[in-house]
Amino acid sequence: MMAATAAARLQAGTRQAPALWQMRWLLLVLVALAEAEQQVPLVLWSSDRDLWGPAANTHEGHITSDMQLSTYLDPALELGPRNVLLFLQDKLSIEDFTAYGGVFGNKQDSAFSNLENALDLAPSSLVLPAVDWYAVSTLTTYLQEKLGASPLHVDLATLRELKLNASLPALLLIRLPYTASSGLMAPREVLTGNDEVIGQVLSTLRSEDVPYTAALTAVRPSRVARDVAMVAGGLGRQLLQKQTVSAVVHPPVSYNDTAPRILFWAQNFSVAYMEHWEDLTSLTFGVQDLNLTGSFWNDSVARLSLTYNQLFGTTVTFRFILANRFYPVSARHWFTMERLEIHSNGSVAYFNASRVTGPSIYSFHCEYVGSLGKNSDLLVPRTRPSNWQMSLQHFQIQAFNVTGEQFSYASDCAGFFSPGIWMGLLTSLFMLFIFTYGLHMILSLKTMDRFDDHKGPTISLTQIV
Repeated sequence: MMAATAAARLQAGTRQAPALWQMRWLLLVLVALAEAEQQVPLVLWSSDRDLWGPAANTHEGHITSDMQLSTYLDPALELGPRNVLLFLQDKLSIEDFTAYGGVFGNKQDSAFSNLENALDLAPSSLVLPAVDWYAVSTLTTYLQEKLGASPLHVDLATLRELKLNASLPALLLIRLPYTASSGLMAPREVLTGNDEVIGQVLSTLRSEDVPYTAALTAVRPSRVARDVAMVAGGLGRQLLQKQTVSAVVHPPVSYNDTAPRILFWAQNFSVAYMEHWEDLTSLTFGVQDLNLTGSFWNDSVARLSLTYNQLFGTTVTFRFILANRFYPVSARHWFTMERLEIHSNGSVAYFNASRVTGPSIYSFHCEYVGSLGKNSDLLVPRTRPSNWQMSLQHFQIQAFNVTGEQFSYASDCAGFFSPGIWMGLLTSLFMLFIFTYGLHMILSLKTMDRFDDHKGPTISLTQIV
């Protein structure tokens, strides 16, 4: 009997062990995925001028990678002051600035008054709303290697005793707490206390007239958005759920001379000659030896040249030609894709693409650019009928003010008033007209001022006024 009981327990343990191992493995995967999606803000400012240009500001929703972060930090570390302050908070999110900052005009209630004042007075500043967690985790090591100085953990008392030298590099690390280490203190009180520390540190440096570059960031975000789709998809199939195949994202084509100059990307790039279609997506994006011979760039003209051998039995070259001009009316530069040229067998086919335009600090994006069907007016052949046809899905291009390998904020081809919006506006106006007409008719009703007397003769009304 005891042997049977022991055998049963052993079998039960054998059945439970794989389940426990799978559960632990699933939890580890979910934790790793959650950490991979963590982003924290990074605020940079310096006492020197012109360390970051206006083009360095990233658009909303963009996540700054470690490679792109290095392009922002290198000018400040090479050309700026050699004294670097790193204010490292336990937890911080961009939503903290919205909830507790003076973004709605309530400057007196802001928990970041010293930080806001420092950014207003700083000759150079840069705000990155979302930086990848890996880039932040290696930030201290990166600064140490670039400066050639070990990080020095300091507080206010230690800082007052230090004698900083403008010519000698120094990396000062100031730790700032958050709610996790603040006991019963509210987040606003903790952030206000941290802001006071930042103000005192900056005041000490200003009193000693020491040039500096400062950075404020955090180890992890204070507010993590829960990805419901990921959790639901990872833990089990839902009713009527279909498994979707994720689209392969190709890196953009990048033309470089001393730095990236022209970026071009499309989810699908297809071309047809004499009604015979060829998909060039896999031959264009993610290809290391793509032939870009003939490409050219300067501040006013850019040309991206893509050459394919043995396409339709010959060598074919596609040239995207863009121009950058200053318009006094808008007081800014605008770029225009003047034309697309297709060179093959000594002949050239021209496509007018002047509607592919936008501010030069932006990129251009359109869901579809082609010579057929929807948005065919964006790519118009000069001679019709044309032997060549083009189709570019989710087309995006940028040839001016390129920073790194990332597109700037996109100027989209989609208009603000879609057919659905127009239909809703017209329906609302029609209903408003019916309501106004009905109200006018009701207000125009008049009651009778003469009535029959059942005891007297019957009256006749010939007209009611």
